[in-house]
This record gives sequence, C-alpha cells and structure tokens, in this order.
Amino acid sequence: MFTGLVETKGTLVRSTRSGADSRLVIRGRLGGEPLVLGESIAVDGVCLTVAALPGEGTFEADASAETLAKTTLGELTAGSAVNLERALAVGARLGGHIVSGHVDGVGRIVEKVPLGAAVKVTFEVPRDLARYVAPKGSITVSGVSLTVNHVEGDRFDVVLVPHTRDKTSLDALAISAKVNLEVDILARYVARLLEAPRTSSDAAWIDRLQRAGYM
Repeated sequence: MFTGLVETKGTLVRSTRSGADSRLVIRGRLGGEPLVLGESIAVDGVCLTVAALPGEGTFEADASAETLAKTTLGELTAGSAVNLERALAVGARLGGHIVSGHVDGVGRIVEKVPLGAAVKVTFEVPRDLARYVAPKGSITVSGVSLTVNHVEGDRFDVVLVPHTRDKTSLDALAISAKVNLEVDILARYVARLLEAPRTSSDAAWIDRLQRAGYM
C-alpha cells in the first residue's frame, strides 16, 4: 500500500527484455532504511518488487508482459524519469490517499495552462474509468496523489503546485504524453455497492451514506 506522495524522482538506467517480460534497473535515492530484496516500490504508480540491489541507490525489478502492456512502463527508455515511493509503513502518516499500486488504465495529457507558479493539467481517461473520477476526489497519476478540480465527460483537470512540479516527473510531460491512472479505491467500492442486488440492510447503509453526503 502507498500514499501517492512521491519520495523522489528516479531514472531508468536500462530495461532488458527476457521473453515478454522486462528487468528494469532504476536509480533513485530513497530515504529511510536501506532497500531490501522483496520490498515493494511504486514506480510511476506501478507496484514492483525489488529483485536485486546491484549498487547503492540502484535497484532492479521485474515487470511482467501484462504490466508492460497495461501501463506506461513498457514505453520507458534509458534516462526516463520515474516517480518512486516506498510502501507505507505501519504507523506512518497517511498524507495522500490510499493507493494500491495496481494501475487501472492509461490516460494522456490534453492541455497544460500556466496559473502563476502552478499549472493546470487536463487529462483524458479511458471511458470505463471516467465514472470513478469526481470533483474534489482523489486520483493517482503516475504515482502522484492529486485532487480532481473539474470533470467533464472523459476529461478531468488538476493543478500542479510548485512543490509537485519540482518533486515529480509530471511537470516535464508534454501534451499527448501517457500517464498511469489509479482511481480512488473507495469510488470502486461505492460503485460495486450500487451495482450489487440490494437487500433491506444494503438499502439502510446506502441511505446513511446519502444522508452523510458521501453519495
């Protein structure tokens, strides 16, 4: 589990194919205790497992054929910047929102508008994910926890504040660049609750959620 608060920008050193899979070598200095084999790291929002530690500040992780096909990792080249975050430790502060590291789909940037020191970025999402994106809700974009400002159809926009622009790779992405998207897991659970056959108990819970302003 992650928070979407990127710890550092890393760099892809190389990606080596092995059949349909790839071994990624990534350089990036993460804080805290030294990395250990088997540890989970979010790389541009994709949960990967540390498979080797070839040197200080460098780790290797394997990406399956499915991961390469359904995320942006398959399009990375040597020198590409990636957002890195270690898994959430028990008792740590949850500053972003709950992020699983399981990417739901790939979106793309359609507009960037400067707003003083910040920048408004508009993304286009796959139509099957648009229903889970809500104004003032949370969404993870290439590993970065962001607040949705406005939604229109299959597009939504966010504002990248100076800190986010400086500490993540998002600011450097150009129009049409692809990004990994993970919708808020709570939105998925609510959608599932609404889709499932309702019992009298379900109806009571839905009524409570509506009265509390969650639906």
